[in-house]
Amino acid sequence: MKTIAHIYTDFSTKFGLPRQSGLIEEIKGRIIFEKEYRSPEAFRGLEDFSHIWLLWQFSESVRENWSPTVRPPLLGGNTRMGVFATRSPFRPNPIGLSCVKLEKIEYSKADGPVLYVSGCDLMNGTPIYDIKPYLPYADSVPQATGGFTTALDERKLEVDISDELLKNVPEQRRKTLLAVLAGDPRPSYQNDPERIYGFGFAGLEIKFTVSDRKITVIAVIPEN
Repeated sequence: MKTIAHIYTDFSTKFGLPRQSGLIEEIKGRIIFEKEYRSPEAFRGLEDFSHIWLLWQFSESVRENWSPTVRPPLLGGNTRMGVFATRSPFRPNPIGLSCVKLEKIEYSKADGPVLYVSGCDLMNGTPIYDIKPYLPYADSVPQATGGFTTALDERKLEVDISDELLKNVPEQRRKTLLAVLAGDPRPSYQNDPERIYGFGFAGLEIKFTVSDRKITVIAVIPEN
């Protein structure tokens, strides 16, 4: 397996990323290819597709051993399910799969073809193994069932952030940050109203608490 590209996003850590791709359309990413794969011919026709599949490496979860069962955070972190019934990063092979929207392709002298995508769930610098077009006639299955995820509550949180704190976030990143917070970036098994959570976003550390479906941002400071 060869790394063909890396994606660059506003997330310096896994914490804060949405649970799946496509859940938060505002999250943007740039995919820059290794020199060996920058031939414009390799991208001919790709601009006609609205969405693409990314096959990538769980680069923060590479390990020698694996377990046949894992604890999905969406089930509270206590219930074990078979690893192949989940999208856990702790797998025999640390391979991720994401469907993202292809916003545009720009051809740069310095970086070759650069893909601009949205709806990402990848942290900054994630290695990409392959890219394939999303095919609506084959990839969309309206009658598909969702297993243990079907009954999960995906209600949005109310976000409380002061104007003073919001001013610390670059204007073009504010909408994205608010969407990420509303989507509840905590692991589902954590529900401590006294706990202070934090994640890296766009060079900033976002600190917050959650109580009764309301998320309150208490600090926005530069990352160290």
